[in-house]
Order: sequence, then C-alpha cells, then structure tokens
Amino acid sequence: MTLRSVVPGIAILAALAAWSGSRAQSDAKVVETRPVAHAVVDKPSEGFYVRFDRPVDHIHSTLLVKRDGKVVETLQPRFKSSPEVLFARAPELPAGDYTLHWSVHALQGSDVIEGEISFSVAKH
Repeated sequence: MTLRSVVPGIAILAALAAWSGSRAQSDAKVVETRPVAHAVVDKPSEGFYVRFDRPVDHIHSTLLVKRDGKVVETLQPRFKSSPEVLFARAPELPAGDYTLHWSVHALQGSDVIEGEISFSVAKH
C-alpha cells in the first residue's frame, strides 16, 4: 500500500469525523422546563423557562404561550439568564389549558430546535 492510496482514505475519514462532530454539537436537548409537562399551575407563576444541555441564542429564540392553537402571549427571553436557559416572566393567565412552545437557535450550528409542553392554569 502506498502513501498515495492511503491519503484519500484518511481525508474522507477526517471529513466524516468533522461532520458528525458538528452535527452532535448542534443538536441541543431539553433538560428541564417550568412548568413541567402536564402541570397544573395553581398560583401565579414567577416565570417560564426551558433549560437545554448547551448554550442557546437568546436573541433569536422565542417562547410562545398558546391556547386552542392560537398564540395568546409572545414572551421575550431575558438576556441575563444562564446561557443554556430561556427564561421569560410569566403573564397572568386565566384558568384553562395552554401550551408553552419554544423555537430556539443553537449557538453551535444552524439548527432550530422547536418543542412544546402542555400545562393548565387552575382557577384561583
């Protein structure tokens, strides 16, 4: 086997390793939310948050509160939270069923991560 036949194989392996490493960095995962999925909120909440396993772009990310599929509140994530946390002050919501939806841009890579959890607000 000559050096000339080995070099292209090494270059291909290096390119595949770099590609898979960059893909792994861009796939942020949700670690924790508040409220938790299917929670019943029975007192005024101080805030909503979604914690990821790596830093996210606070400027280009959004948190939405939906009811019956329609947006009732667009929340602005606070810039002074941990790099991996999207936090926003919680609005006072009337009793009912809601969904917290997030659209998050990862800092590593160009992926947009979207997800949602359902929760309910009890009568006060």
